[in-house]
Amino acid sequence: MGKESRARVLEDNKAKAVGRMMRTSPRKLNLVAQSIRGKKAEHALNELTFSPKRIAKQVKKVLQSAVANAENNHDLDVDDLVVSEASVGKNLVMKRFHARARGRGAKVEKFFSQITIVVEERHEEAKTETKPVAKKPVAKKPAKTAKETA
Repeated sequence: MGKESRARVLEDNKAKAVGRMMRTSPRKLNLVAQSIRGKKAEHALNELTFSPKRIAKQVKKVLQSAVANAENNHDLDVDDLVVSEASVGKNLVMKRFHARARGRGAKVEKFFSQITIVVEERHEEAKTETKPVAKKPVAKKPAKTAKETA
């Protein structure tokens, strides 16, 4: 008895991890996500390790989780993993106020965001040799006559 298992959304060569309630704005988080998109997982981890951005530590944890999911749950080779997607979304917004002069208040919004990292296993095929394309011959200009140079 019980429910049937849900069909897998991702392909067989992909794994994902989601980091929620990250205490930074989506704009700032997207700068970090942009730096790892399309890179090999190993290079992306190195980049996040030495990034000066504060949120890079949490993004690194999410990437490590995606790599672990790929290895343990889907039997993918860790050395062939590439960050195929790193998408950022909005989450909760805490609303506060800041006391101002003459009994007024100013609105302060504290943004939270979430990141979804999808890693994909890509095998590097041996580079096939391609034939160099022959360039078209360039027509030479006719030599100038003595009358034209004078």
